Amino acid sequence: MIESFRLNRVQYIPKALEPGVLYVAAEFDIAAHLCVCGCGTKVTTPLGPTEWQVNDTGHGPTVVPSIGNWQLPCRSHYVITGGKTLWAGQWSEAQIKAGRNAEQRRRAAHYVARVHGRKWWVRLGKWLRGIFR
Repeated sequence: MIESFRLNRVQYIPKALEPGVLYVAAEFDIAAHLCVCGCGTKVTTPLGPTEWQVNDTGHGPTVVPSIGNWQLPCRSHYVITGGKTLWAGQWSEAQIKAGRNAEQRRRAAHYVARVHGRKWWVRLGKWLRGIFR
């Protein structure tokens, strides 16, 4: 079981990961680590405004939101905060479905806000460029 993490900023995520290391490839907006339960599975998390965020707190990395490995046999659910692993409770299938739906709504709202925040002529120009490509 992995109880603590250190941050390693890399250009590319290595093929072989070390336990207790959170690898961040900022250029590609991705982080990776080994599942904290000890099953040895490589867990990748996309980074961005609608995905996960990684912060270096000085005590170690913090990853938000929680990481729920629902597709893995271990179904582990945890938070990495200040370099420490905090276990979160298991979710039912209904909770997982509701969580995925909430993520989709959050992503959609983010991108709708970005589009509607642009001036109408900027949107028109992008639309016209798309037609004539």
